[in-house]
Amino acid sequence: MNDLRISLVQGNTRWRDPEGNRDYYSERIRPLIGVTDLVVLPETFTSGFSSDVPEKVETMEGATVAWILEQARVLGAVVTGSVQLRVGDDVFNRLLWAQPDGGMRVYDKRHLFRYAGEHKRYAAGRDRLTVEWQGWRINPQVCYDLRFPVFCRNRYDVERAGELDFDLQIFVANWPSARAHAWKTLLHARAMENLCYVVGVNRVGIDGNDLHYSGDSLVVDPMGATQMHAGDCEQVVTTIVSAAKLATHRRRFPAMLDADRFNWE
Repeated sequence: MNDLRISLVQGNTRWRDPEGNRDYYSERIRPLIGVTDLVVLPETFTSGFSSDVPEKVETMEGATVAWILEQARVLGAVVTGSVQLRVGDDVFNRLLWAQPDGGMRVYDKRHLFRYAGEHKRYAAGRDRLTVEWQGWRINPQVCYDLRFPVFCRNRYDVERAGELDFDLQIFVANWPSARAHAWKTLLHARAMENLCYVVGVNRVGIDGNDLHYSGDSLVVDPMGATQMHAGDCEQVVTTIVSAAKLATHRRRFPAMLDADRFNWE
């Protein structure tokens, strides 16, 4: 497993403007060609977060899926973030994991944000996703999932050569500044309890519901220390997570050997 270059794209998403947001994020990630392995966009990066379902919701055959696959191809890197997508009769808050070889994996947000009524109009996902990229096992999740440590738990699998489920956990979000303390605290907690790196990418600006977002995108190392904090402005930051640092910490502090055995289902 080599070190991994990760680019956090902390943007000011336009309200319900998919085409405009695709253009906006294209401009921000274009300079990353050749300098990153993984690009992380915020939650619902084509629309902003709304519990209302627009009349026209894209499908997997729509413009945004084609766009994110093209970005991954051009960058030679994985590009990920979530969007509103219709699948049959249901609409999901779906994270797209687009690979440069044209491969696509998806994760549907499991925990819908009841406080804003998301559960009334969107369908909940069920299965957790773990993907492998550049030798890293990565678990991407969406916003409110961060509050549920059982679903987030990095299980120690004795049947799989004694490995943990993942090395890196990613959370894409539209997390309002009113709850910024919880956002930052929980990202640090997930890193420490899961013996992994954690990346959280949030948006900035004010959305169509007049909610303010302070960004605070973070990279947290396995000891719970802040490696990178993006602050409260639009920016793209690339950082490197260390395979050696992760392995050393797990070897010196093997808390997974004392962990409880359970199924999150």
